Amino acid sequence: MDWTFELLMKPRGIPLTEGPVWDGEQMLFTHIHANAILRLDVATGAIGTWRTGTNRTNGLAFDSQGRLFGCCSGGRSVLRFDPDGTDTVATDHVDGKRLNTPNDLAIDRKGRIWFSNPINAGNWDATEQTELPDQSVLRCDPQPDGSYTTTRVTFDTTMPNGVLLSQDQRTLYVAESGYTKGVPRELRAYPILDDGSLGTFTTLFTWGEDARGAHRGIDGMCLDRDGNILATAGWEVAGSGPMIYVFSPAGRVLETHPVPAIRPTNCAFGGPNMTMLFVTTTEGHLFRARTGRVGWSMYP
Repeated sequence: MDWTFELLMKPRGIPLTEGPVWDGEQMLFTHIHANAILRLDVATGAIGTWRTGTNRTNGLAFDSQGRLFGCCSGGRSVLRFDPDGTDTVATDHVDGKRLNTPNDLAIDRKGRIWFSNPINAGNWDATEQTELPDQSVLRCDPQPDGSYTTTRVTFDTTMPNGVLLSQDQRTLYVAESGYTKGVPRELRAYPILDDGSLGTFTTLFTWGEDARGAHRGIDGMCLDRDGNILATAGWEVAGSGPMIYVFSPAGRVLETHPVPAIRPTNCAFGGPNMTMLFVTTTEGHLFRARTGRVGWSMYP
């Protein structure tokens, strides 16, 4: 049975909502080009502003201590948003070069931040210059003095998008989502090795390479408590349209659910029983669906 998506926020004339994350009481999500993090009171449906001046922050994630981090695309950095209003830079360089436009992130129990670093031209100023020769996944490791070191961990991605950690922290799921001719869009599973590097990936699902009218691959992802991957993918141009896909950890498609928007961007479980799925879109919506599934996240 298809899920019924309830519209909680209509587009406000400024595009692109993203990064939904549940803090145990409210759903936070980014309004990228409004430079804001918004909050939804799930009991009343009221939406307010949690943070402003976020410089086109995209993905959000909590660490195990409940600290909120975000991929600040406009600032070419990964930030920690402290409750006192301070924005602390975790990283803005790798190998001496400025980051591209950090997109999505996942944080493990060791506090390591795994994030995708593609180039999203619409999420930085036109005057910005690329310094890195690659679009990769990076790992940002906390140090005893509170600083971070940043390391490149993929050497085979062309435009990584959503990233997600398995419950046992032994697998990093990566959406390879570019549109370069000859490069397929894939859901990949990389084993995380003991030294923090990644092993050879397994392709769990592929949408094929780019061609006019081809499929749109995965943007954002989350987990249910059974370890299944829920992903936003598809678009209005072709294929089966904008969808929530439910994949098993082995990549089998268990379910698909059409989304009433042209391009869903990300999703997260929330609500008192973690059974509601919240979905953001390129147009600037926020939707909610009651799923019958129970979500999972490291925090809360």
